[in-house]
Amino acid sequence: MDKHYDNSKLKGYKRVKLKISKTNHLIIKAKINGIDGNFILDTGASSSCVDFNDIHHFQLTAEDSLTKAAGAGAVGMDTQMSSDNLLQLGRWKTDDFSLVIFDLSHVNLALEQYKAKRVHGIIGADILIKGKGIIDYEEECFYLK
Repeated sequence: MDKHYDNSKLKGYKRVKLKISKTNHLIIKAKINGIDGNFILDTGASSSCVDFNDIHHFQLTAEDSLTKAAGAGAVGMDTQMSSDNLLQLGRWKTDDFSLVIFDLSHVNLALEQYKAKRVHGIIGADILIKGKGIIDYEEECFYLK
C-alpha cells in the first residue's frame, strides 16, 4: 500500500490511479457498462454525470428528468437520468450506479482552450462518499472501499 497510510487504515480499499492535468483537474479512467472513458474526479460535483453526446457510447438508458443541472458557470441545464449502470474504477466496482446526463460542452470547450483532452463526464462526490474515498494528491491516486 501507499507509504502515507498505514495498512490498517487502507484495509479493504482499492487503489485507483489519477492524473493531475495541466489545468489542475484530476483525470481518471473509468468504465461504465464495460466501456472505457475519461472523467474528471470532482469532489465539488454532487452527482456523477456523462455528456449527452456519450449516451450511446456507454450504452445508457436515459430517462427524462425534471431536475436542472448547474455547475462550472452554467445553470438551468436540462438533464436526463440513467440508473442501474455498472461503474468500474480500477479494481473497484459498483453495479448500482446512477448518473445525470447533461450537456458538458462548456466543460470540454474550456479544456480544449488549454489543449487538454476532452472528457466523457465527471465522477462526483456521490461515488467518493459511497466508496469512502481517500484522495492522495502526492501519489496521484485515490482509494475506494
